[in-house]
Amino acid sequence: MRPAVVLTLLVALAARLDAVDSTPPSLRNVVVLGDSLAAGYGVELAESWPARLQSRIDDARLPFHVVNAGVSGDTTAGGLRRLDWQFRQPIDVLLVELGGNDGLRGLPPDATRSNLVAIVKHAREKSPATAVVLAGMQMPPSMGLEYTGKFAGIFPSVAREFKLPLVPHLLEGVGGIPELNQPDQIHPTPTGHDLVASNVWVVLEPLLRKRAEAK
Repeated sequence: MRPAVVLTLLVALAARLDAVDSTPPSLRNVVVLGDSLAAGYGVELAESWPARLQSRIDDARLPFHVVNAGVSGDTTAGGLRRLDWQFRQPIDVLLVELGGNDGLRGLPPDATRSNLVAIVKHAREKSPATAVVLAGMQMPPSMGLEYTGKFAGIFPSVAREFKLPLVPHLLEGVGGIPELNQPDQIHPTPTGHDLVASNVWVVLEPLLRKRAEAK
């Protein structure tokens, strides 16, 4: 992540730590534990993909409320550290969108995998009824073939180990396309965010319908 983005971490963190939401009793929480992609860096919060997910949920008349717990600059280690805070509220679905900053900083893929495993295990310990969904990430080719291959393999590996629903590639159809990204070519435009929401919705919708019917 660029230094300018990282410098916003403390401010964003203070805001996002307050993402313990007072959801109406009739709705259940879908918490997006993410980084600047979820936080909507460079766009209005209402244009971010978690907000676009909420629109899809509302249109489908499903009883869920999206809590955007994205923090710009966050890593898998940071997400793990703030997980307990998020569980101060009941969480029906935890959508983990982390790892991009690990990769851009060149952190060892094994460390990223270990943190994701710890997040899943800790979430299940805190709330066995919570469904965990994992969003896959990929690195640009400039990171090198060996690194990008190992990094991309983290997410399906963790999903298989814990039998998690997986969004194969969060930025599918968005990453690397100039007109769908802001000038930094990292963060999506509003149109890009809507496409990201579509990528997530393909996986999330059947899970939400199943859970809505079960209660």
